Amino acid sequence: MEKTALITGASRGIGKAIAGKLASEGYNLVLTCINSFMELQYYAKQLEIAYHIHCTAVQCDAASWTEVKELTKVLPPLDVLVNNAGISQIGLLTDLSPEEWSRIIDTNLSSVFYTCRNIVPQMVANHSGRILNITSVWGEHGASMEVAYSASKGGINAFTKALAKELAPSGIAVNALSCGYIDTDMNRHFDDSEVEAVIAEIPADRIGTPNEVAQMAECILKMPLYTTGQIFTIDGGWMV
Repeated sequence: MEKTALITGASRGIGKAIAGKLASEGYNLVLTCINSFMELQYYAKQLEIAYHIHCTAVQCDAASWTEVKELTKVLPPLDVLVNNAGISQIGLLTDLSPEEWSRIIDTNLSSVFYTCRNIVPQMVANHSGRILNITSVWGEHGASMEVAYSASKGGINAFTKALAKELAPSGIAVNALSCGYIDTDMNRHFDDSEVEAVIAEIPADRIGTPNEVAQMAECILKMPLYTTGQIFTIDGGWMV
């Protein structure tokens, strides 16, 4: 039986890897991004050719209620929602403007509300569905000079646990995948010495890959529905 998944922020990094993994499992996909739409269109076509699935690329700002609402009006029934869209910013709290704060919170946290608010009614009507929110270890532990990012990810964790309780009676599982240091564009602002310092703290003695996160995401999506409201961590033992 064919399944369909929506993945936000799918043009690169973790979102792109999850898209590739789900495509290899036979999922039809709707992939969104805001800034790299041509690349996403090309990737969607590649996945269609490689895995004989339907894959649609959509330019949509996950931080915009209006754009997300318009997108969900034309979506097919979804079996899976992966909320992956996210941004980060390094800097002191005292240098963070209200506009920058709002952009991070809207992109990382409000976007999760926007997609769920529009998609959950359909899942409830079908009495089935799985929601996976991509979060970060900083959502639990907090990162110096990443206050807004940490706050947004902590919000996702709480959102996940609360929504899981709300939707469990409807046969819908809601979980989150908390990532440690993963080799993505978001982390490429660190210089070599900073990367080495972080790796020295990770028991696995290396940084993780987007493909490893994608493998973990697929495992979570296959778990029994009784597994819900959980924050799973993939960080090489870093924050144990």
